[in-house]
Amino acid sequence: MLQDVSIEVDRGEVVALLGPNGAGKSTLLAALAGLLEPAAGTVETDGRIAMALQTPALARRSALANVEAALGWWGTPSDRRRALAVDALGRLGVAGLAGRPAATLSGGEARRVHLARVLAVDPDVLLLDEPFAGLDSAARGDLLYETRELLRSPERATIIVVHDRAEAWALADRTALLLNGRIVAEGDTREVLARPPTAEAAGFLGFEGRIRENGGIRMVRPSDVRLDPDGPLDTTIERCIPTENGMRLELAHPDGHLVALTDSLDHAPGDRVRVRLTGGILFG
Repeated sequence: MLQDVSIEVDRGEVVALLGPNGAGKSTLLAALAGLLEPAAGTVETDGRIAMALQTPALARRSALANVEAALGWWGTPSDRRRALAVDALGRLGVAGLAGRPAATLSGGEARRVHLARVLAVDPDVLLLDEPFAGLDSAARGDLLYETRELLRSPERATIIVVHDRAEAWALADRTALLLNGRIVAEGDTREVLARPPTAEAAGFLGFEGRIRENGGIRMVRPSDVRLDPDGPLDTTIERCIPTENGMRLELAHPDGHLVALTDSLDHAPGDRVRVRLTGGILFG
């Protein structure tokens, strides 16, 4: 359930809604689109709204016909639909798939056609609900890169629901962090992700390590924890988890726990290692 949520997006802005599953992101987007009636408060918009749901749900017709159908629902004159649809598919890099039946498209191709439908109608307010969900890392990376500029327009306000902070980094001018139905942080994307205002927000944003320090709790990301024989903190390895480039080490300390990444494979549970912290945020 959403509680005391207030958000404003201007034309020309791309704003990310970031949060875990169940935080209320999709609910908020549906309320902004008019699909859900808010129990209290108001939604004010200037212009026409288009929303792309999380699942592409393409009709059983060609990719081109799917985009043309969206333009028809939008009220675009029939003599203009074909050219606009072809242009939208081209901008998403799938013009060559125009005649392909939707059922034969891969997940990434279907996502591109899905985005082409909503971009083709050129709305004043564009709402996207996790448009990269379900894609493998390569397809996701390509689509993130290629849609970054497509989503931007000086005449359009865009809100995009994301689950991964990397997507917010890549796409958004501003980010609103939603936890348990409340916006707990909002502002410049770099500032929100690098300096979350609460321990709860920091935990979601990858500050996995916690250690008592100066009467408070210092929270750190794995990148802030350096293995150093001369480091001030003496820790014990609890778990070693292999990664693509080495190991993830989960470390116990009398004042908390830390997570470190190393390219060395020469570690085992129970080993003692000294570490140095190079960043993090201290919460009182």
